[in-house]
Amino acid sequence: MQFKDYFSAQADEYARRRPNYPPDLFEYLASLTAVRDLAWDCGTGNGQAAVGIAPYFERVIATDPSPDQLRNAFQHPGVTYTQATAEESGLQSASVDLVTVAQAVHWFDLDRFYTEVKRVLKPGGVCAIWCYILCRISPELDIIIDRFYFETVGPYWPRERAIVDDGYASLHFPFDAIEAPDFAIELEWELEDLIGYLGTWSPVRRYIEANGHDPIAIIADSLRSAWGNPTERRRVVWPVKMRVGRSS
Repeated sequence: MQFKDYFSAQADEYARRRPNYPPDLFEYLASLTAVRDLAWDCGTGNGQAAVGIAPYFERVIATDPSPDQLRNAFQHPGVTYTQATAEESGLQSASVDLVTVAQAVHWFDLDRFYTEVKRVLKPGGVCAIWCYILCRISPELDIIIDRFYFETVGPYWPRERAIVDDGYASLHFPFDAIEAPDFAIELEWELEDLIGYLGTWSPVRRYIEANGHDPIAIIADSLRSAWGNPTERRRVVWPVKMRVGRSS
């Protein structure tokens, strides 16, 4: 099956600009497993989640089908990167204590992925999938970002993005559910950081290919006006939505 690659073209920028997950998220996930021999971070992208969970496990195998993403991944002595799809990991059966998928499961063939997870997880092992939804900064900036997201580049989002918009609430998840606490990504950014982040959105590249100009230019002046001093650091928050479950 051909995987849907929306990110390789901007893999370097993606690695530099994407927000990092909070440390307490990984501490929580590690607390759910009695044994911490092996974690599998699937659809690892630039390896943010793999590096985050690495301090808690003997080994982390991080897989992604994109060689460009893997070339730009963060290095860690406890993380081994492997090119593989979510549906065919190449891992041994009943060898994994924790499976993590950060901001990626909506791209997978879910039935085949879940079959693979159940194959590689040890009995009682944990699967955790999560995404983060639109960032919040201030009412003035939020309305500009929302309009850009839903209207300007909205038609250029792949249809799978709708699963993220509902925070994975509608996603089939065939594991014994564990109620997870609320988490959020919080960063202090200058205006340039926000603009750079918006540029990593996959529909921005698709918009440029279709229309011949950068859609960020459409909102740049509005962002500057709402932000004020461009070097002033503002708190940017992404609510994290998580599904966690245990294998039978």
